[in-house]
Amino acid sequence: MTREGGRLLANATATPAPKPEGMLGPLKFPTFRRIWSASLLSNLGSLIQGVGAAWIMTQLTSKAGVVALVQTAQMAPMLLLALPAGAIADMYDRRRVALVGLCIALTGATSLAVLTFAGLVTPALLLSACVVIGVGGSILGPAWQASVGEQVPPEALPSAVALNSISYNIARSFGPAIGGVIVAAAGAAAAFATQAAFYLPLLYALFRWKRTQEAARLPPEGLGRAIISGVRYVFHSPPIRTVLVRTLATGLIGAATSALMPLIARDVLGGTAQTFGLLLGAFGVGAVTGALNITRLRHRFSAEHLVRGSTFVMGLGVAVVGFSTSLPVTAVALFVAGSGWMLSINELNVAIQTSAPRWVTGRALATFQAAIAGGMAIGAWGWGQVAQAQGVEMALRVSALGLLLLPLLGVGMRLADRGLTSGLAEPLADPEVALALTHRSGPIRVEVEYKVDPADARAFFVLIQQNRTVRQRTGGYDWSIARDVAQPELWIESYSCPTWLDYLRQRDRATQAERDLQDKIRAFHDHSVPVRVRRWLERPFGSVRWHDSSPDRGSAGVAPL
Repeated sequence: MTREGGRLLANATATPAPKPEGMLGPLKFPTFRRIWSASLLSNLGSLIQGVGAAWIMTQLTSKAGVVALVQTAQMAPMLLLALPAGAIADMYDRRRVALVGLCIALTGATSLAVLTFAGLVTPALLLSACVVIGVGGSILGPAWQASVGEQVPPEALPSAVALNSISYNIARSFGPAIGGVIVAAAGAAAAFATQAAFYLPLLYALFRWKRTQEAARLPPEGLGRAIISGVRYVFHSPPIRTVLVRTLATGLIGAATSALMPLIARDVLGGTAQTFGLLLGAFGVGAVTGALNITRLRHRFSAEHLVRGSTFVMGLGVAVVGFSTSLPVTAVALFVAGSGWMLSINELNVAIQTSAPRWVTGRALATFQAAIAGGMAIGAWGWGQVAQAQGVEMALRVSALGLLLLPLLGVGMRLADRGLTSGLAEPLADPEVALALTHRSGPIRVEVEYKVDPADARAFFVLIQQNRTVRQRTGGYDWSIARDVAQPELWIESYSCPTWLDYLRQRDRATQAERDLQDKIRAFHDHSVPVRVRRWLERPFGSVRWHDSSPDRGSAGVAPL
Protein backbone atom coordinates (compact mmCIF):
# COMPACT_ATOMS: atom_id res chain seq x y z
CA MET A 1 0.00 0.00 0.00
CA THR A 2 1.56 3.22 -1.07
CA ARG A 3 -1.17 5.78 -1.52
CA GLU A 4 -4.22 3.56 -1.30
CA GLY A 5 -5.44 5.23 1.88
CA GLY A 6 -5.17 8.69 0.36
CA ARG A 7 -7.00 7.62 -2.79
CA LEU A 8 -9.78 5.99 -0.78
CA LEU A 9 -10.19 9.09 1.33
CA ALA A 10 -10.24 11.39 -1.68
CA ASN A 11 -12.71 9.24 -3.58
CA ALA A 12 -15.03 8.55 -0.65
CA THR A 13 -18.60 9.56 -1.32
CA ALA A 14 -21.39 10.08 1.17
CA THR A 15 -24.09 7.46 1.47
CA PRO A 16 -27.32 8.82 -0.01
CA ALA A 17 -29.65 9.96 2.74
CA PRO A 18 -32.99 8.18 3.08
CA LYS A 19 -35.90 9.96 1.47
CA PRO A 20 -37.47 12.11 4.20
CA GLU A 21 -41.05 11.55 5.29
CA GLY A 22 -43.69 14.18 4.57
CA MET A 23 -44.85 16.27 7.50
CA LEU A 24 -47.78 13.94 8.27
CA GLY A 25 -45.91 10.73 7.43
CA PRO A 26 -45.20 9.70 11.06
CA LEU A 27 -48.93 9.64 11.81
CA LYS A 28 -49.30 6.44 9.80
CA PHE A 29 -47.53 4.60 12.63
CA PRO A 30 -50.22 3.64 15.20
CA THR A 31 -48.17 4.02 18.38
CA PHE A 32 -46.86 7.43 17.42
CA ARG A 33 -50.31 8.56 16.26
CA ARG A 34 -51.96 7.47 19.50
CA ILE A 35 -49.38 9.10 21.77
CA TRP A 36 -49.23 12.22 19.62
CA SER A 37 -53.01 12.67 19.76
CA ALA A 38 -53.05 12.23 23.53
CA SER A 39 -50.11 14.61 23.93
CA LEU A 40 -52.11 17.25 22.10
CA LEU A 41 -54.66 17.20 24.92
CA SER A 42 -51.92 17.09 27.54
CA ASN A 43 -50.26 20.14 26.02
CA LEU A 44 -53.61 21.89 25.82
CA GLY A 45 -54.12 21.28 29.54
CA SER A 46 -50.63 22.57 30.35
CA LEU A 47 -51.26 25.79 28.46
CA ILE A 48 -54.61 26.26 30.17
CA GLN A 49 -52.90 25.74 33.53
CA GLY A 50 -50.20 28.22 32.56
CA VAL A 51 -52.77 30.91 31.94
CA GLY A 52 -54.41 30.22 35.29
CA ALA A 53 -51.11 30.20 37.20
CA ALA A 54 -49.78 33.37 35.58
CA TRP A 55 -53.04 35.26 35.95
CA ILE A 56 -53.78 34.28 39.54
CA MET A 57 -50.25 35.37 40.45
CA THR A 58 -51.03 38.84 39.10
CA GLN A 59 -54.00 38.85 41.50
CA LEU A 60 -51.89 37.70 44.44
CA THR A 61 -49.04 40.20 43.91
CA SER A 62 -48.26 43.29 41.86
CA LYS A 63 -44.50 42.64 41.69
CA ALA A 64 -43.31 41.90 38.14
CA GLY A 65 -40.39 39.82 39.42
CA VAL A 66 -42.71 37.48 41.34
CA VAL A 67 -45.09 37.14 38.39
CA ALA A 68 -42.17 36.13 36.15
CA LEU A 69 -41.18 33.48 38.74
CA VAL A 70 -44.15 31.34 37.65
CA GLN A 71 -42.27 30.43 34.50
CA THR A 72 -39.04 30.02 36.45
CA ALA A 73 -40.74 27.59 38.86
CA GLN A 74 -41.85 25.35 36.02
CA MET A 75 -38.61 25.55 34.06
CA ALA A 76 -36.03 25.34 36.86
CA PRO A 77 -36.67 21.63 37.63
CA MET A 78 -36.00 20.81 33.99
CA LEU A 79 -32.60 22.47 34.36
CA LEU A 80 -31.71 20.81 37.67
CA LEU A 81 -33.06 17.33 36.93
CA ALA A 82 -32.37 17.09 33.21
CA LEU A 83 -29.23 14.96 33.36
CA PRO A 84 -30.49 12.48 35.99
CA ALA A 85 -33.78 12.22 34.11
CA GLY A 86 -31.98 11.64 30.82
CA ALA A 87 -29.77 8.97 32.38
CA ILE A 88 -32.81 7.22 33.83
CA ALA A 89 -34.49 7.33 30.41
CA ASP A 90 -31.46 5.56 28.90
CA MET A 91 -31.09 3.06 31.74
CA TYR A 92 -34.68 1.88 32.14
CA ASP A 93 -37.80 1.23 30.10
CA ARG A 94 -38.63 4.64 28.63
CA ARG A 95 -42.37 3.96 28.67
CA ARG A 96 -42.32 3.33 32.42
CA VAL A 97 -40.14 6.35 33.08
CA ALA A 98 -42.55 8.52 31.10
CA LEU A 99 -45.47 7.12 33.11
CA VAL A 100 -43.75 7.97 36.41
CA GLY A 101 -43.07 11.53 35.27
CA LEU A 102 -46.64 11.95 34.07
CA CYS A 103 -48.03 10.71 37.40
CA ILE A 104 -45.89 13.24 39.30
CA ALA A 105 -47.15 16.07 37.08
CA LEU A 106 -50.74 14.84 37.53
CA THR A 107 -50.28 14.90 41.30
CA GLY A 108 -49.03 18.48 41.18
CA ALA A 109 -51.88 19.64 38.95
CA THR A 110 -54.51 17.92 41.10
CA SER A 111 -53.09 19.37 44.31
CA LEU A 112 -53.04 22.87 42.83
CA ALA A 113 -56.68 22.54 41.76
CA VAL A 114 -57.76 21.35 45.23
CA LEU A 115 -55.86 24.14 47.01
CA THR A 116 -57.31 26.79 44.74
CA PHE A 117 -60.87 25.48 45.05
CA ALA A 118 -60.41 25.59 48.82
CA GLY A 119 -59.17 29.17 48.71
CA LEU A 120 -55.84 28.23 50.28
CA VAL A 121 -53.49 29.12 47.46
CA THR A 122 -50.70 31.62 48.18
CA PRO A 123 -47.79 32.76 46.00
CA ALA A 124 -45.50 30.26 47.77
CA LEU A 125 -47.94 27.34 47.36
CA LEU A 126 -48.59 28.27 43.74
CA LEU A 127 -44.88 28.28 42.96
CA SER A 128 -44.40 25.01 44.87
CA ALA A 129 -47.12 23.28 42.84
CA CYS A 130 -45.57 24.61 39.64
CA VAL A 131 -42.25 23.12 40.76
CA VAL A 132 -43.88 19.70 41.25
CA ILE A 133 -45.44 19.89 37.79
CA GLY A 134 -42.05 20.91 36.44
CA VAL A 135 -40.39 17.92 38.14
CA GLY A 136 -42.87 15.58 36.48
CA GLY A 137 -42.30 17.23 33.14
CA SER A 138 -38.51 17.01 33.51
CA ILE A 139 -38.77 13.24 34.00
CA LEU A 140 -41.37 12.78 31.27
CA GLY A 141 -39.62 14.91 28.66
CA PRO A 142 -36.36 13.01 27.94
CA ALA A 143 -38.05 9.59 28.08
CA TRP A 144 -40.86 10.71 25.79
CA GLN A 145 -38.65 12.50 23.28
CA ALA A 146 -36.02 9.74 23.24
CA SER A 147 -38.71 7.16 22.51
CA VAL A 148 -39.83 8.93 19.32
CA GLY A 149 -37.01 7.19 17.48
CA GLU A 150 -38.51 3.85 18.58
CA GLN A 151 -41.96 4.74 17.28
CA VAL A 152 -40.98 5.81 13.75
CA PRO A 153 -38.18 4.84 11.31
CA PRO A 154 -35.08 7.10 11.07
CA GLU A 155 -36.19 8.84 7.88
CA ALA A 156 -39.41 9.94 9.62
CA LEU A 157 -37.66 11.30 12.72
CA PRO A 158 -37.34 14.98 11.66
CA SER A 159 -41.04 15.09 10.76
CA ALA A 160 -41.96 13.32 14.01
CA VAL A 161 -39.99 15.88 16.02
CA ALA A 162 -41.71 18.66 14.11
CA LEU A 163 -45.12 17.09 14.73
CA ASN A 164 -44.41 16.96 18.46
CA SER A 165 -43.59 20.65 18.32
CA ILE A 166 -46.74 21.27 16.29
CA SER A 167 -48.74 19.42 18.95
CA TYR A 168 -47.49 21.83 21.58
CA ASN A 169 -48.04 24.87 19.42
CA ILE A 170 -51.51 23.84 18.28
CA ALA A 171 -52.30 23.69 21.97
CA ARG A 172 -50.56 27.03 22.38
CA SER A 173 -52.74 28.49 19.64
CA PHE A 174 -56.00 27.59 21.32
CA GLY A 175 -55.10 26.68 24.91
CA PRO A 176 -54.38 30.20 26.17
CA ALA A 177 -57.58 31.57 24.66
CA ILE A 178 -59.55 28.67 26.15
CA GLY A 179 -57.66 29.17 29.41
CA GLY A 180 -58.57 32.85 29.42
CA VAL A 181 -62.24 32.00 28.97
CA ILE A 182 -62.12 29.33 31.71
CA VAL A 183 -60.35 31.66 34.15
CA ALA A 184 -62.75 34.51 33.40
CA ALA A 185 -65.84 32.30 33.70
CA ALA A 186 -64.95 29.79 36.43
CA GLY A 187 -61.69 30.92 38.00
CA ALA A 188 -58.13 29.61 38.02
CA ALA A 189 -59.13 26.46 39.95
CA ALA A 190 -61.14 25.27 36.95
CA ALA A 191 -58.10 25.77 34.73
CA PHE A 192 -55.97 23.63 37.07
CA ALA A 193 -58.63 20.90 37.17
CA THR A 194 -58.77 20.92 33.38
CA GLN A 195 -55.03 20.31 33.20
CA ALA A 196 -55.32 17.30 35.52
CA ALA A 197 -58.16 15.84 33.43
CA PHE A 198 -56.26 16.34 30.16
CA TYR A 199 -53.31 14.32 31.46
CA LEU A 200 -55.45 11.16 31.58
CA PRO A 201 -55.55 10.36 27.82
CA LEU A 202 -51.74 10.44 27.62
CA LEU A 203 -51.58 8.19 30.68
CA TYR A 204 -53.84 5.72 28.86
CA ALA A 205 -51.87 5.95 25.58
CA LEU A 206 -48.59 5.21 27.35
CA PHE A 207 -50.17 2.24 29.14
CA ARG A 208 -51.30 0.85 25.78
CA TRP A 209 -47.88 1.15 24.17
CA LYS A 210 -46.40 -2.31 23.95
CA ARG A 211 -42.78 -1.23 23.80
CA THR A 212 -40.29 -3.82 22.56
CA GLN A 213 -37.11 -3.37 24.56
CA GLU A 214 -33.99 -4.98 23.19
CA ALA A 215 -32.24 -7.21 25.68
CA ALA A 216 -29.04 -5.55 26.86
CA ARG A 217 -25.89 -7.55 26.15
CA LEU A 218 -24.07 -5.86 29.00
CA PRO A 219 -25.30 -4.87 32.48
CA PRO A 220 -26.67 -1.31 32.78
CA GLU A 221 -24.61 1.54 34.12
CA GLY A 222 -25.26 2.90 37.58
CA LEU A 223 -26.99 6.27 37.74
CA GLY A 224 -23.82 8.18 38.64
CA ARG A 225 -21.77 6.51 35.91
CA ALA A 226 -24.59 7.02 33.39
CA ILE A 227 -24.69 10.75 34.14
CA ILE A 228 -20.91 10.97 33.75
CA SER A 229 -21.11 9.06 30.45
CA GLY A 230 -23.74 11.46 29.16
CA VAL A 231 -21.76 14.54 30.16
CA ARG A 232 -18.62 13.07 28.61
CA TYR A 233 -20.41 12.30 25.35
CA VAL A 234 -21.82 15.81 25.07
CA PHE A 235 -18.52 17.46 26.07
CA HIS A 236 -16.57 15.54 23.42
CA SER A 237 -19.18 15.99 20.69
CA PRO A 238 -18.52 19.40 19.06
CA PRO A 239 -21.77 19.45 17.02
CA ILE A 240 -23.88 18.84 20.13
CA ARG A 241 -21.94 21.41 22.16
CA THR A 242 -22.62 23.99 19.48
CA VAL A 243 -26.35 23.21 19.48
CA LEU A 244 -26.52 23.50 23.28
CA VAL A 245 -24.76 26.87 23.41
CA ARG A 246 -27.03 28.23 20.68
CA THR A 247 -30.10 26.83 22.46
CA LEU A 248 -29.09 28.32 25.82
CA ALA A 249 -28.51 31.74 24.25
CA THR A 250 -31.87 31.62 22.46
CA GLY A 251 -33.67 30.70 25.68
CA LEU A 252 -31.94 33.39 27.73
CA ILE A 253 -32.63 36.21 25.29
CA GLY A 254 -36.02 35.03 24.01
CA ALA A 255 -37.57 34.31 27.43
CA ALA A 256 -38.72 37.90 27.86
CA THR A 257 -41.73 37.50 25.57
CA SER A 258 -43.37 34.55 27.32
CA ALA A 259 -42.32 35.58 30.85
CA LEU A 260 -43.72 39.10 30.51
CA MET A 261 -46.80 38.18 28.46
CA PRO A 262 -49.30 38.62 31.34
CA LEU A 263 -47.79 42.05 32.08
CA ILE A 264 -48.03 43.00 28.39
CA ALA A 265 -51.72 42.13 28.53
CA ARG A 266 -52.41 43.85 31.86
CA ASP A 267 -50.09 46.86 31.99
CA VAL A 268 -49.22 47.71 28.38
CA LEU A 269 -52.55 46.91 26.73
CA GLY A 270 -54.81 47.34 29.78
CA GLY A 271 -56.49 44.00 29.12
CA THR A 272 -57.88 41.05 31.07
CA ALA A 273 -57.20 37.32 31.30
CA GLN A 274 -58.88 36.91 27.92
CA THR A 275 -56.44 39.43 26.42
CA PHE A 276 -53.57 37.41 27.87
CA GLY A 277 -55.01 34.26 26.32
CA LEU A 278 -55.38 35.93 22.93
CA LEU A 279 -51.76 37.10 22.99
CA LEU A 280 -50.51 33.62 23.83
CA GLY A 281 -52.79 32.26 21.14
CA ALA A 282 -51.31 34.61 18.52
CA PHE A 283 -47.82 33.46 19.46
CA GLY A 284 -48.96 29.83 19.23
CA VAL A 285 -50.65 30.25 15.85
CA GLY A 286 -47.43 31.76 14.54
CA ALA A 287 -45.52 28.77 15.89
CA VAL A 288 -47.88 26.31 14.18
CA THR A 289 -47.58 28.24 10.93
CA GLY A 290 -43.81 28.03 11.19
CA ALA A 291 -43.97 24.30 11.96
CA LEU A 292 -46.20 23.57 8.97
CA ASN A 293 -43.57 25.15 6.74
CA ILE A 294 -40.59 23.37 8.29
CA THR A 295 -40.28 20.67 5.63
CA ARG A 296 -40.30 23.17 2.77
CA LEU A 297 -37.85 25.51 4.50
CA ARG A 298 -35.49 22.65 5.47
CA HIS A 299 -35.27 21.71 1.79
CA ARG A 300 -34.38 25.27 0.80
CA PHE A 301 -32.04 26.33 3.60
CA SER A 302 -29.22 24.77 5.59
CA ALA A 303 -29.64 24.30 9.33
CA GLU A 304 -27.40 27.29 10.04
CA HIS A 305 -29.23 29.65 7.70
CA LEU A 306 -32.63 28.51 8.92
CA VAL A 307 -31.73 29.11 12.59
CA ARG A 308 -30.14 32.49 11.85
CA GLY A 309 -33.07 33.68 9.77
CA SER A 310 -35.76 32.48 12.17
CA THR A 311 -34.00 34.06 15.18
CA PHE A 312 -33.77 37.37 13.32
CA VAL A 313 -37.47 37.18 12.43
CA MET A 314 -38.34 36.59 16.07
CA GLY A 315 -36.27 39.63 17.03
CA LEU A 316 -38.24 41.80 14.61
CA GLY A 317 -41.52 40.58 16.09
CA VAL A 318 -40.43 41.22 19.68
CA ALA A 319 -39.19 44.69 18.73
CA VAL A 320 -42.66 45.63 17.46
CA VAL A 321 -44.24 44.28 20.66
CA GLY A 322 -41.87 46.46 22.67
CA PHE A 323 -43.16 49.63 20.98
CA SER A 324 -46.83 48.74 20.40
CA THR A 325 -49.81 49.78 22.53
CA SER A 326 -52.37 48.32 20.09
CA LEU A 327 -53.81 44.84 20.61
CA PRO A 328 -54.05 43.99 16.86
CA VAL A 329 -50.49 45.17 16.17
CA THR A 330 -49.13 43.30 19.19
CA ALA A 331 -50.98 40.14 18.18
CA VAL A 332 -49.56 40.24 14.63
CA ALA A 333 -46.06 40.87 15.97
CA LEU A 334 -46.40 37.93 18.36
CA PHE A 335 -47.54 35.77 15.44
CA VAL A 336 -44.28 36.62 13.65
CA ALA A 337 -42.21 36.07 16.81
CA GLY A 338 -43.88 32.70 17.42
CA SER A 339 -43.07 31.53 13.91
CA GLY A 340 -39.41 32.43 14.33
CA TRP A 341 -39.21 30.82 17.77
CA MET A 342 -40.72 27.56 16.53
CA LEU A 343 -38.45 27.26 13.50
CA SER A 344 -35.24 27.89 15.43
CA ILE A 345 -35.99 25.64 18.43
CA ASN A 346 -37.30 22.81 16.24
CA GLU A 347 -34.18 22.85 14.05
CA LEU A 348 -31.95 22.77 17.13
CA ASN A 349 -33.98 19.87 18.56
CA VAL A 350 -33.70 17.86 15.34
CA ALA A 351 -29.95 18.49 15.30
CA ILE A 352 -29.65 16.84 18.73
CA GLN A 353 -31.85 13.86 17.90
CA THR A 354 -30.07 13.05 14.66
CA SER A 355 -26.60 13.43 16.15
CA ALA A 356 -26.89 11.34 19.32
CA PRO A 357 -26.90 7.51 19.12
CA ARG A 358 -29.68 5.55 20.80
CA TRP A 359 -27.61 4.59 23.85
CA VAL A 360 -27.27 8.22 24.90
CA THR A 361 -30.32 9.84 23.25
CA GLY A 362 -32.14 10.43 26.54
CA ARG A 363 -29.13 12.15 28.07
CA ALA A 364 -28.44 14.23 24.97
CA LEU A 365 -32.06 15.36 24.83
CA ALA A 366 -31.92 16.05 28.56
CA THR A 367 -29.03 18.44 28.04
CA PHE A 368 -31.05 20.12 25.28
CA GLN A 369 -34.02 20.36 27.64
CA ALA A 370 -31.72 21.73 30.34
CA ALA A 371 -30.32 24.32 27.94
CA ILE A 372 -33.70 25.61 26.80
CA ALA A 373 -35.37 25.33 30.22
CA GLY A 374 -32.35 26.79 32.03
CA GLY A 375 -32.09 29.62 29.56
CA MET A 376 -35.78 30.44 29.89
CA ALA A 377 -35.83 30.03 33.68
CA ILE A 378 -32.82 32.32 34.22
CA GLY A 379 -33.96 34.62 31.44
CA ALA A 380 -37.47 34.90 32.88
CA TRP A 381 -36.06 35.94 36.24
CA GLY A 382 -33.64 38.38 34.64
CA TRP A 383 -36.20 39.99 32.34
CA GLY A 384 -38.60 40.24 35.29
CA GLN A 385 -35.98 42.25 37.18
CA VAL A 386 -35.39 44.48 34.15
CA ALA A 387 -39.13 45.02 33.73
CA GLN A 388 -39.53 45.88 37.41
CA ALA A 389 -36.71 48.41 37.26
CA GLN A 390 -37.09 49.86 33.73
CA GLY A 391 -40.56 48.87 32.61
CA VAL A 392 -41.99 46.06 30.47
CA GLU A 393 -41.48 47.95 27.20
CA MET A 394 -37.77 48.53 27.82
CA ALA A 395 -37.23 44.89 28.75
CA LEU A 396 -38.83 43.78 25.47
CA ARG A 397 -36.77 46.24 23.42
CA VAL A 398 -33.50 45.03 24.93
CA SER A 399 -34.56 41.41 24.33
CA ALA A 400 -35.37 42.23 20.70
CA LEU A 401 -31.94 43.79 20.21
CA GLY A 402 -30.32 40.66 21.61
CA LEU A 403 -32.32 38.43 19.25
CA LEU A 404 -31.40 40.57 16.25
CA LEU A 405 -27.71 40.23 17.16
CA LEU A 406 -27.90 36.53 18.08
CA PRO A 407 -27.31 35.26 14.51
CA LEU A 408 -23.76 36.63 14.82
CA LEU A 409 -23.08 33.74 17.21
CA GLY A 410 -23.29 31.44 14.20
CA VAL A 411 -20.17 33.01 12.69
CA GLY A 412 -17.95 31.34 15.27
CA MET A 413 -20.25 28.46 16.26
CA ARG A 414 -21.75 27.16 13.05
CA LEU A 415 -24.26 24.31 13.15
CA ALA A 416 -23.17 21.07 11.50
CA ASP A 417 -24.67 20.02 8.20
CA ARG A 418 -27.74 17.85 8.48
CA GLY A 419 -27.53 14.08 8.34
CA LEU A 420 -28.68 11.01 10.21
CA THR A 421 -25.39 10.08 11.91
CA SER A 422 -26.72 8.39 15.04
CA GLY A 423 -27.39 4.85 13.78
CA LEU A 424 -25.39 2.30 15.76
CA ALA A 425 -23.00 0.02 13.90
CA GLU A 426 -23.06 -3.74 14.35
CA PRO A 427 -21.49 -4.57 17.74
CA LEU A 428 -18.04 -6.11 17.62
CA ALA A 429 -17.35 -9.54 19.05
CA ASP A 430 -15.71 -9.55 22.47
CA PRO A 431 -11.92 -9.89 22.18
CA GLU A 432 -10.26 -13.14 23.24
CA VAL A 433 -8.45 -12.91 26.57
CA ALA A 434 -6.26 -15.24 28.63
CA LEU A 435 -6.75 -13.58 32.00
CA ALA A 436 -9.70 -14.22 34.33
CA LEU A 437 -10.96 -10.67 33.96
CA THR A 438 -14.01 -9.37 35.79
CA HIS A 439 -16.14 -6.45 34.66
CA ARG A 440 -14.38 -4.34 37.30
CA SER A 441 -10.86 -5.22 36.14
CA GLY A 442 -8.92 -2.20 35.02
CA PRO A 443 -7.81 0.28 33.97
CA ILE A 444 -7.47 -1.10 30.43
CA ARG A 445 -4.89 0.42 28.11
CA VAL A 446 -5.53 -0.13 24.39
CA GLU A 447 -2.87 0.26 21.69
CA VAL A 448 -3.62 0.10 17.97
CA GLU A 449 -0.58 -0.14 15.70
CA TYR A 450 -0.76 1.08 12.08
CA LYS A 451 1.81 0.78 9.31
CA VAL A 452 1.43 3.79 7.01
CA ASP A 453 3.41 4.86 3.96
CA PRO A 454 5.40 7.97 5.06
CA ALA A 455 4.09 9.73 1.96
CA ASP A 456 0.58 9.49 3.46
CA ALA A 457 1.66 10.54 6.95
CA ARG A 458 0.09 14.01 6.93
CA ALA A 459 -3.29 12.83 5.60
CA PHE A 460 -3.30 9.93 8.07
CA PHE A 461 -2.44 12.21 11.00
CA VAL A 462 -5.19 14.71 10.12
CA LEU A 463 -7.79 11.94 9.88
CA ILE A 464 -6.85 10.03 13.02
CA GLN A 465 -7.08 13.21 15.06
CA GLN A 466 -10.84 13.00 14.47
CA ASN A 467 -10.79 9.61 16.21
CA ARG A 468 -9.75 11.27 19.46
CA THR A 469 -13.22 12.65 20.19
CA VAL A 470 -14.77 9.34 19.12
CA ARG A 471 -12.74 7.42 21.71
CA GLN A 472 -13.35 10.04 24.39
CA ARG A 473 -17.09 10.43 24.02
CA THR A 474 -17.67 6.66 24.09
CA GLY A 475 -15.71 6.06 27.31
CA GLY A 476 -11.98 6.40 26.62
CA TYR A 477 -9.50 8.85 28.13
CA ASP A 478 -5.82 9.74 27.93
CA TRP A 479 -5.81 9.37 24.13
CA SER A 480 -2.55 9.82 22.23
CA ILE A 481 -1.00 9.15 18.83
CA ALA A 482 2.75 8.41 18.54
CA ARG A 483 5.18 7.69 15.67
CA ASP A 484 8.20 5.41 15.82
CA VAL A 485 11.36 7.51 15.33
CA ALA A 486 13.32 4.49 14.03
CA GLN A 487 10.57 3.13 11.78
CA PRO A 488 8.55 6.18 10.64
CA GLU A 489 5.93 4.01 8.96
CA LEU A 490 4.77 2.73 12.39
CA TRP A 491 2.14 4.65 14.35
CA ILE A 492 0.50 3.73 17.66
CA GLU A 493 -2.87 5.07 18.76
CA SER A 494 -3.44 4.52 22.47
CA TYR A 495 -6.13 5.30 25.02
CA SER A 496 -7.49 3.94 28.31
CA CYS A 497 -10.84 2.81 29.69
CA PRO A 498 -11.60 2.73 33.44
CA THR A 499 -12.62 -0.95 33.53
CA TRP A 500 -13.00 -3.95 31.27
CA LEU A 501 -16.79 -3.43 31.26
CA ASP A 502 -16.31 0.18 30.15
CA TYR A 503 -14.14 -1.07 27.29
CA LEU A 504 -16.77 -3.60 26.22
CA ARG A 505 -19.42 -0.88 26.34
CA GLN A 506 -17.25 1.37 24.20
CA ARG A 507 -17.06 -1.29 21.49
CA ASP A 508 -20.87 -1.47 21.43
CA ARG A 509 -21.40 2.30 21.25
CA ALA A 510 -19.85 3.14 17.90
CA THR A 511 -22.21 4.66 15.35
CA GLN A 512 -21.98 3.71 11.71
CA ALA A 513 -20.50 7.13 10.93
CA GLU A 514 -17.78 6.55 13.54
CA ARG A 515 -17.13 3.05 12.23
CA ASP A 516 -16.83 4.50 8.71
CA LEU A 517 -14.24 6.98 10.02
CA GLN A 518 -12.21 4.14 11.50
CA ASP A 519 -12.45 2.23 8.23
CA LYS A 520 -11.03 5.25 6.42
CA ILE A 521 -8.20 5.41 8.96
CA ARG A 522 -7.42 1.71 8.47
CA ALA A 523 -7.42 2.22 4.70
CA PHE A 524 -4.04 3.94 5.14
CA HIS A 525 -2.62 0.80 6.75
CA ASP A 526 -0.36 -1.54 4.77
CA HIS A 527 -2.66 -4.51 4.25
CA SER A 528 0.22 -6.93 3.80
CA VAL A 529 0.20 -7.13 7.62
CA PRO A 530 -2.85 -6.97 9.95
CA VAL A 531 -3.54 -3.99 12.18
CA ARG A 532 -2.17 -4.97 15.57
CA VAL A 533 -4.36 -4.32 18.61
CA ARG A 534 -2.97 -4.86 22.10
CA ARG A 535 -4.99 -4.54 25.30
CA TRP A 536 -3.09 -4.06 28.54
CA LEU A 537 -4.39 -4.52 32.07
CA GLU A 538 -2.88 -1.88 34.33
CA ARG A 539 -2.45 -2.63 38.05
CA PRO A 540 -3.10 -6.38 37.52
CA PHE A 541 -2.80 -7.34 41.20
CA GLY A 542 -6.31 -7.30 42.64
CA SER A 543 -7.81 -6.69 39.18
CA VAL A 544 -8.18 -10.35 38.16
CA ARG A 545 -9.21 -13.59 39.83
CA TRP A 546 -6.13 -15.34 41.14
CA HIS A 547 -6.41 -19.12 41.51
CA ASP A 548 -4.29 -21.06 44.01
CA SER A 549 -4.63 -24.10 41.72
CA SER A 550 -2.89 -22.33 38.86
CA PRO A 551 0.42 -23.88 37.76
CA ASP A 552 2.11 -20.57 38.54
CA ARG A 553 0.54 -18.74 41.49
CA GLY A 554 2.17 -15.60 40.21
CA SER A 555 0.03 -15.57 37.05
CA ALA A 556 -3.69 -15.43 36.40
CA GLY A 557 -5.78 -18.48 35.62
CA VAL A 558 -7.00 -18.76 32.03
CA ALA A 559 -10.73 -18.09 31.81
CA PRO A 560 -11.80 -16.30 28.62
CA LEU A 561 -15.01 -14.30 28.86
